[in-house]
Amino acid sequence: MSTGKNNFITRVIGSATKIQPNEMQAVLLSFLFVFILMAAYSILKPVRDALAADWGSVGLSVTWTINFVLSTVAVSVYGGALSFIRFRIVVPVVYAFFALTFVALYVLTQQVPDPVFINKSFYVWVSVFSLFHLSVFWSFMSDLFNKAQAPRLFGFIAAGTSVGAIVGPLLTTQLVDIVGTNGLILVAAVMLLLPIPIIFTLQRLKSSRLENQDVQADLSKQQEIGKNPFAGFSLFFQSEFLLAIGAFILLYVTINTFVYFELQDLTQHYEINTRTKIWSWIELATNTLTLLTAVFITGRVVTKLGMAAALALMPALVAVGILVLVAAPAVAVLAIFQVARRTGNYAVTRPSREMLFTVVDRETRFKAKPVIDIVLYRGGDMLTAWVFTFFSAGLGFGLGAVALVISIIAVVWTAVAVYLGRLYTRRAALGL
Repeated sequence: MSTGKNNFITRVIGSATKIQPNEMQAVLLSFLFVFILMAAYSILKPVRDALAADWGSVGLSVTWTINFVLSTVAVSVYGGALSFIRFRIVVPVVYAFFALTFVALYVLTQQVPDPVFINKSFYVWVSVFSLFHLSVFWSFMSDLFNKAQAPRLFGFIAAGTSVGAIVGPLLTTQLVDIVGTNGLILVAAVMLLLPIPIIFTLQRLKSSRLENQDVQADLSKQQEIGKNPFAGFSLFFQSEFLLAIGAFILLYVTINTFVYFELQDLTQHYEINTRTKIWSWIELATNTLTLLTAVFITGRVVTKLGMAAALALMPALVAVGILVLVAAPAVAVLAIFQVARRTGNYAVTRPSREMLFTVVDRETRFKAKPVIDIVLYRGGDMLTAWVFTFFSAGLGFGLGAVALVISIIAVVWTAVAVYLGRLYTRRAALGL
């Protein structure tokens, strides 16, 4: 009876999401994988943000500068590790490493009488982790599923991030009074170890159920990743396709940082509990809408409209949303704009962006992708943070002036998205 019920549920899910029967187990495990990752991060994030609540734009800019420097070093180390660690254990090693570092940070907070420096180190390290954990996950996904499967499946898998982002804060509110704020770091560290057996199961399913024997997990001489730890940087600058991806992400980061800092400025006059409620509602609305969109809409958007339209959707909506924000410059309107923008990114833009890496070789996927996802991302954070600080604190720009800058960036972002989508389509057609 239970088997019949499971088959019925499988058919319902497959009908609603376009998942084939042979893909179902791998997709559900991938969903669980990213769910656990996002839940762990969603436990760490409130702890991190609580430490920086009163740092101001200058303090955040300094911190993000440190993030950029550390991220650059981390990517180089990661690239070097890929040259010496067998492919099948690269991904689990990354998550085990982060779990151990968070345990170490927890121990240090317990041993140091005045852990101000440790707290700042924790803030920076969580920021690095926030990019690494999803970057590595999606690299693994783009190596697990082929370019024909990715448009149908990545949207559903990405929904796991939304579920995790909802469950994580719920766990935090239930556990904080029991284990304390620092104890939550240990909880998240343990959770980061849970996906390791899932990773090995997915590696087996890759050839047995997914029928992707042409992309083997074990490195052969033809598939061997290059030995140069800095190869990711050279690959990035030598590829028109990767440069286009980098420009797309840099423009996204610029808008993201401007909106985040503007929200910080508009809410700084509220007392801390009210600020917390505002950010909580933004998180809840974003994650709920992202979940619904990713499960039922994302795959259809990409397959029916094409990659160019999927990538250009959010930039175009941002340009329109800015006009509404200028007409009604209020916290509520900016919050709604932030929810819509982040929902579109998590549900449509991010999965579409990850599909781009299904048409590149393995060395590019595992070495150049972290350069884009981490170094370029954090570099964009750093530069935009200081630019915003200069505009607001130095020149006294208000919301209207900032919105005008964002609108110009959104127009350029739309053009880059269309260009990038066409490059992807061309490469996919050539079988690259």
